Amino acid sequence: MRVFATLLMGLLANSPGHAADSASNTVGIPPYISAAVADRDRPTTDRVRDPNQRPADVLAFVGVKPGDRVADFWPAPPYSTRLLSRVVGPRGHVYAILPEKFVRDVPSAEAAVRNSLAKYPNTTLLTQPFDRFAVPEPLDLVYLGKIYHDFPNLAEMGPIDIAELNRAVFRALKPGGAYVIVDHAATPGSGYLDTEPNMAKRLHRIDPLTVKRQVEAAGFVLAAESRLLANPNDPHTKSVFDPSIRERTDRFILKFQKPKG
Repeated sequence: MRVFATLLMGLLANSPGHAADSASNTVGIPPYISAAVADRDRPTTDRVRDPNQRPADVLAFVGVKPGDRVADFWPAPPYSTRLLSRVVGPRGHVYAILPEKFVRDVPSAEAAVRNSLAKYPNTTLLTQPFDRFAVPEPLDLVYLGKIYHDFPNLAEMGPIDIAELNRAVFRALKPGGAYVIVDHAATPGSGYLDTEPNMAKRLHRIDPLTVKRQVEAAGFVLAAESRLLANPNDPHTKSVFDPSIRERTDRFILKFQKPKG
């Protein structure tokens, strides 16, 4: 997922840009989402990713809205954190969660993320082991963007109890709150592929059925899934960093809900 040196270079390349606004004009996109995507404080490095990330459509599917309390896991770089911050606005709040082991291994990362969020005062950066995730108030949304496949990897995460992580998310959410997971699809039936210690040998993918089973075991209900980021031409056999498929992988979006009862 995140090669440390490459990641840090990306964090430090966060000067605001003035590229043409990339807000979606798609019918059904709420104006507060279009405004967040068009925000002039977003750096050029974020804007150039927009055509393949489709942020307006994804955020509309997620259902985030002004006033929401949100947690965004692994904001390095904080592409989604910046968008979520502008959507929830001054009445909302976004908790950006960095993994404790990553900050130990790359001490400069925490300051780099904090500095890149300086223009987003409704954000709080927290460093925690993911399976001990906790925030000081009930949440409307927990968002995981393309990191779930990395949870078995000791190099980035340290030992993580995945079942406990999902239970921690369940506890943090309000009844009816959403848990949204976006990730690179692997071949059906392949489960977790990325347990290889050598990052260069990983595909950085996961079978969506594995995610469904693990998250539902924590008490969540699958509320919706989307193929907004699907690519039927992705062979599922190449690393997501392979130049032939990078930024164009077959990605799934799963939206789980904590039951209202």
